[in-house]
Amino acid sequence: MRSSYVLLLIVVIAVGIYGFYAWERTTPVPEVGDTMDTSMDAMEGSLSLASAEFQNGGVIPSRFTCDADPPAGGTSPPLSWSGVPAGAQSLALLVDDPDIPQVFKDQRGIDSFDHWTLFNIPPATTQIAASSTAGVSGANGAGASAYTGPCPPPEYEPSEHRYFFRLYALDTMLDLQPGASKADVLTAMQGHIIEQAELVGRYKRQ
Repeated sequence: MRSSYVLLLIVVIAVGIYGFYAWERTTPVPEVGDTMDTSMDAMEGSLSLASAEFQNGGVIPSRFTCDADPPAGGTSPPLSWSGVPAGAQSLALLVDDPDIPQVFKDQRGIDSFDHWTLFNIPPATTQIAASSTAGVSGANGAGASAYTGPCPPPEYEPSEHRYFFRLYALDTMLDLQPGASKADVLTAMQGHIIEQAELVGRYKRQ
């Protein structure tokens, strides 16, 4: 009788082992390179910023600079964007030049010169035409609530500067008054940036 129980136990174990291996052989194994988790892809932003007048990393035409004719600081270049996330409540645009001479940085206690500050741009906006604006205008580095074009001083190196156009999609409107500085905008945006996009232009005085 006891031997019968032992035999039955052996049969049960054997059946279990066979079933386990049969299941493993029929379970598909991902090939090398298969993507098992696409959560990071879903987090990648689609916001993009461009200009019809210059490519990313390209030269900004002189009519948008202080070399414009007549010389009045130039007019703002046209900008367009796409991929604003669905949850955006406003957009902000900041344009600055980090390549200003070190002597100016030291004298003014700044790390860049601000050329354009816009905030509370409606999220449905997809472009800003040349010589136009959108949302609320903040202060540029000269204290004026307007665009001021590239104007790198030729007597300092580097003589060619980079100009960073940065567009931010925010999950809130910013509680700021017209004329707010870029520093004010950056502080108010903390914790509210959903996505951002960047366009870089270059300019050297003619």
